[in-house]
Order: sequence, then C-alpha cells, then structure tokens
Amino acid sequence: MKAVILDMFGVILKQTGEEFYSYVRQFFPERTEKEIYTIWNRADLGEISSLEVWRQLGFQGNLEEREKEFLDTLEVNGGFYEFASEAGKQCKLAILSNDSSRWSRYIREKFGINPYFDVINISGDLKRKKPDRYVFELTRQQLGVEARECVYIDDRRKNLSAARDVGMDTVLFNSRNVDFGGKTVHNFRELGELLGIFKVPVGMFQGSRSGSCNLETRPY
Repeated sequence: MKAVILDMFGVILKQTGEEFYSYVRQFFPERTEKEIYTIWNRADLGEISSLEVWRQLGFQGNLEEREKEFLDTLEVNGGFYEFASEAGKQCKLAILSNDSSRWSRYIREKFGINPYFDVINISGDLKRKKPDRYVFELTRQQLGVEARECVYIDDRRKNLSAARDVGMDTVLFNSRNVDFGGKTVHNFRELGELLGIFKVPVGMFQGSRSGSCNLETRPY
C-alpha cells in the first residue's frame, strides 16, 4: 500500500442535522427525492453552482446564508485528524468526492482539511463523478502509484465496486450501517488499525514511526 484515497461525506464528514433531501422537504414538502437530487446532480457535475441549486429548488433571499446554515450541520468524524496526520507520514493521501466545488471548498477550508492531502479531486471540478472509472484512474495517476498500491475508503458500496474494478483494494466505512461482504470499519481508529497505520493507542503518537506504507516520513 502506497496510497490511501478517502471519500468525504460519510467518511471524513458526518451529518449532524438533516440530510439534504430532508432539509429541502421541510420547506418544500411537494418536492420529490428525484426532483431534488436531479437538480443537485448538476452541481455535482459542475454544470451549475450550488447557489443555483437552492434557487432552482425554490429558495429565496440570502442563498449564501441558507447554504451556510445547512453546511454548518456537518462535522468532521472523530479520529480523522490523528489518522490523516499519521497516515501522511507513511503514504500518500487523496480525497475523491462527489460534491459541488463551492460546498467542498467551504468545508475543506473551514475544517483545515487541505494540508493533509497530496491530491484532492472533487466531481464539481472534474465534471465527472464516481462511480465513473475515469476519476479513480486519474486520482491514482496523480498520486504516482499503481491501482494495486491504493486503498480506497467510501461509505457507498457502488463506489467501492468501481474502485475494485480498476484494481484498488477497498474498505467500507460503514457509517450507514449496511451489509457488506468485504473489509469494513466504523471509525478512523479501526481504519488505522486495519491498514497498519496505528502502532500505538490513538493519542499517544510520539515522533516518526514506519508503517505499512513504507514511505519517507512527511512533514505533517
């Protein structure tokens, strides 16, 4: 293993409030799930901005404040920073996320996520999204590794299947409590232990140590 690729929503991030669909339905109960996500999918693909999503759904007024109100219900999953800090000393790290450019940028800047990663690929920037094979191939090429040297972590089984199809190892981050026949973890401590990243109890890291990635220690 030379690289770890992480999804954002459901892996790095957790939702503490309503899911997007439920949030919208509070204001527009006549909107169907298909209608809501058809509009949102266009932002995921970079065809429209996230503010245009709110507008097309029927929201009025200060859409930036509306968006911030929703996004501020997201939090970083416990253990992420310790995992990313330690894993980054041992191997390359990437984000591969289906999201609008604007949403992703706000969240990553708010939580100081960017410095931990060598590659960050967001569907709104790429204009292609998982489970498209292209985005997995592009990410591993940018990391400078072969597919067999990557581990991909996601909470969606269809995305894990796509990653396996290109030759990556996969782990389900089971934040949605679904059945899965492959390797499964429920938090970053379990993930670190599974990948051989954590060699001592979390919170007791001192100095540099080698791990399963066997790469040079990096400065963060």
